[in-house]
Amino acid sequence: MDTPAQPPVAPTRATATPVPDARGLNLFRADPYAAPLARRYLPAALHAHLLPHLDRLGGLAGGLMDELAATADKHPPTLSVRSRAGADESRIDKHPAYVELERLAYSEFGLAALSHRGGVLGWPEPMPAAAKYALSHLFVQAEFGLCCPVSMTDSLARTLRKFGDPALVERVLPQVTSQDFDALRQGAMFMTEQGAGSDVSATEVTAQRQEDGSWRIHGDKWFCSNPDAGFAMVLARSESEPGLKGVSLFLLPRDLADGTHNHYRILRLKDKLGTRSMASGEIRLEGAVAWLVGERGKGFKHMADMINNSRLSNGMRAAGLMRRAVTEATYVSQHRRAFGKRLIDMPLMQRQLVKMTVWAEQARSVMFQTARALADADQGQGDPALARILTPLIKFRACRDARKVTGDAMEVRGGCGYIEEWTEPRLVRDAHLGSIWEGTSNIVALDVLRAIKKEGSLPALRRHIDQLLADGLPCPPALAATQADALQRTYALAEHAAQGDHAELARQAASLLYHAVSMAALRWEAAGDGLASRALLADQVLQHRLAPRDPYAIPADESAACRGILQHAL
Repeated sequence: MDTPAQPPVAPTRATATPVPDARGLNLFRADPYAAPLARRYLPAALHAHLLPHLDRLGGLAGGLMDELAATADKHPPTLSVRSRAGADESRIDKHPAYVELERLAYSEFGLAALSHRGGVLGWPEPMPAAAKYALSHLFVQAEFGLCCPVSMTDSLARTLRKFGDPALVERVLPQVTSQDFDALRQGAMFMTEQGAGSDVSATEVTAQRQEDGSWRIHGDKWFCSNPDAGFAMVLARSESEPGLKGVSLFLLPRDLADGTHNHYRILRLKDKLGTRSMASGEIRLEGAVAWLVGERGKGFKHMADMINNSRLSNGMRAAGLMRRAVTEATYVSQHRRAFGKRLIDMPLMQRQLVKMTVWAEQARSVMFQTARALADADQGQGDPALARILTPLIKFRACRDARKVTGDAMEVRGGCGYIEEWTEPRLVRDAHLGSIWEGTSNIVALDVLRAIKKEGSLPALRRHIDQLLADGLPCPPALAATQADALQRTYALAEHAAQGDHAELARQAASLLYHAVSMAALRWEAAGDGLASRALLADQVLQHRLAPRDPYAIPADESAACRGILQHAL
């Protein structure tokens, strides 16, 4: 949809203050990999069409959206449980800054709709997953919290289309994919309970079938993000069987057909460490009307499809946070002087920036690879086992790396980086959420082993890595033997851990597999126009994250490699 362009915010001059301020920087142009990676992963015509939209979003993300996000972070949503006349209500009031961010995400850029229908951003067909994640990766660099509801709305539409009754899909899908901000009904998923957590088999919320075919749901859900969403996917126990076999998936509308609120209450909002702009609450379901989605007793299987999409979105958000952290740290190091030198000219700072860049770019590469694998699996063109292992891999490692990279960016800025007026504190607070949502690190690491043992995902991953390496820029001859050995040892450890039920090795195996696929993806990307320097990043992954190292050995001089990576980043 056409919307008048917002005036750009001029970047603060570095010479005006000894504290460099990147506010107003176009985050798309400041990212040396953004445009060429979009070219590598998108069809040529779509890439050309999206470039001006990516550029505009980059300008907004570094300027207006960054200001809106900072304001929304300082003014969290509030809950009204009763009207002034004493009537019960569950009304969440959002700050106008957050509402404007919602309008940009849902209405102007269509982030929740572009995978499901044509017409978004003037493109006549639904866009591939790579387009959605290229745009969302940029959006999240300004605002993290909102990207959770955006992802859940997109994932709800995907799961509903896959498992829902056709009549239900026809009625609901237009509402959750609308770009009309007033007509839009956002999505959510209500899964977590106090006594269950990641153990969905312990779900206690119940559902009873009614004569008209609808269901009534009773019980408490403990952590519900976007709790006033128009529709939510809910897990509830519908069968007498214990464990997962008794749990079904339901679609819960916020409003009933007569316009009244459905029979549930938001009891309170959570006072969270991060994502403060976005409401999360506790919900009591008091006979709430809902519709069955998919088969009875197959709720976790159907919800897992939505969770997989959400896990990828978690990885995307972690990658975006790291990219923003790298951009800020690079800007500071270019414009801050100490001891008569720019920070970026100092060897230790160079090594720190390179490490941050490697971790950020690993996550972005695995994001694109996972998005492609999920899309191929949905279309019956790829091996579902590949998508099945990639989603927990990116959720596990990228979300943990984001905590370190955002913390490093705070350190690079120094004392100001600890002050809430700046971007870094919000990045650090938001980064900690990724390791918790949609499964903690232990849960998703164990899920990697489960994918290997029960679904045969390791051979699919090996074939994918081999193909990426065959089609990518070749490994330097001096590192070829190291790479081959590292890959074989990675596969052997992962197989041993999975087949032998060695749960204590799950995190180690998941990390190694993540590094292996990210290294291969970086080499594949390096064969694309303007991306040759990503081979240097792949070398860093091999030498520092895959190959064994002697902590007492004096390392080889890597200053040339650091300069090569940073030269491309400036």
